[in-house]
Amino acid sequence: MIAATDRDMMTRALALAERGLFTTTPNPRVGCVIARDSLVLGEGWHERAGGAHAEVRALDDARAHGNDVRGATAYVTLEPCNHQGRTPPCTSALLAAGIKRVVAAMNDPDPQAAGGADRLRAAGVTVEVGLLENEARELNVGWLHRLRYGRPWIRVKVAASLDGRTALENGASQWITGAEARADGHRWRARACAILTGIGTVRQDDPRLTVRAIATPRQPLKVVVDRHGDLPAAARVLDGGAVIVVTATKPIASFPENVQVITVPDRDGRIDLPAMAKALGEREINELHVEAGAKLNGALLAAGIVDELLLYIAPCLLGDPARGMFALPVPLQRLGDRVSLKVRSIDAVGGDWRVVARVEPESA
Repeated sequence: MIAATDRDMMTRALALAERGLFTTTPNPRVGCVIARDSLVLGEGWHERAGGAHAEVRALDDARAHGNDVRGATAYVTLEPCNHQGRTPPCTSALLAAGIKRVVAAMNDPDPQAAGGADRLRAAGVTVEVGLLENEARELNVGWLHRLRYGRPWIRVKVAASLDGRTALENGASQWITGAEARADGHRWRARACAILTGIGTVRQDDPRLTVRAIATPRQPLKVVVDRHGDLPAAARVLDGGAVIVVTATKPIASFPENVQVITVPDRDGRIDLPAMAKALGEREINELHVEAGAKLNGALLAAGIVDELLLYIAPCLLGDPARGMFALPVPLQRLGDRVSLKVRSIDAVGGDWRVVARVEPESA
C-alpha cells in the first residue's frame, strides 16, 4: 500500500535520477533511495553507461555509512533490471542485500532487461509499480520513444520574435533572444544525445553545435544533414567531437577522422528524413535536439517526425519578409491540415518566454 512517505521517497529518487540528465546516454536516467520508514539508509543514481546502476550505488552508499538494509524498502524510478549486461542484474544485488520491498515508478519496457519485478516477487519481495510513473516517463521520454518506435525523440528548438520570425531577410539573427534564454537553450542541448542542423545553417551561421553556456561533462554528438556531402572543410562544426554527416549521395568532400557518413535514400530530391531518424535510432540516440533553419524544420515537421517544440519568444517584432520558423515543402491549402500542438509549459526566461509544446499524436 502506497503511503505519503513512499511518495516523498520516490520524489527524492526522481531528483537523484535527474543528476544523470547529461551523462547516462544511451541508458535511462534512474535514481534509487533505500529507506526504512522515513529514514534514508542509502541513495544513488545511474551516472553513465557501463557504470553501476542506481540500486547498486544506493546499496554501496548504505554500506559506506554502516547502515543495515535488511528488511528495508528500495524506491527506484525504473523496475530493477534482470539481465547481465555491462553490469550484473540489479535484482540479484537487491536480493543479496535482504531488501524486502521494492517500489518502482515504472516497468522496464526493454525486453532484454525486463522481468525484474517478477523475479523479486518470486523470491518473496513485495513489489509495487506505478508511483509517480508520469514523472519517471518524462525524465526518460527519449529512451522510451526509441525503444517503442526505433527512432529518437525529436525536439526542434527555435528562437523567434513575437511575430514568429527567426531572422531578418538577409539572414541576420544574432541575437533575437537574450543571454538567459540562450543559456537555457544550452541546457536543453546538454541533455540531448545529439544536436542536428542542416547544411544551410552551417553555411549561413557556421555554428559549433556545442554546449558552452553551462557546465557539462559530455558534449553531444553533432549531426549535419548535407544531401550532397559537400560540407566545407573549414566549418566549425567539424572542430573536435564526433560528427555524423547524413547524405543521399557519395560525399563530395573529404572529411576528417571524427566524421562518420550515413547515406540514406533520396526522396524526390530530398533526404529521406524518416530513414535518417531510424538510422540515428539504431545508433542508440534517444533525444535529438534540432537547431536548423526554416526549410529543414518544415521538412522534419512535414515528415511527421517532430515530437516536441522548444520555442524561445522574444518581445520584439521583425515584420515581413523576415524569415519564419517552418517552411513546409508543400504549403497548406486547408486549415484542417494544420499541425496541432499541445502546450505543456510557458515560462519566463530572462526577458523572453520559453514555450514547450508537443505535436498532437494525430498530426505526428
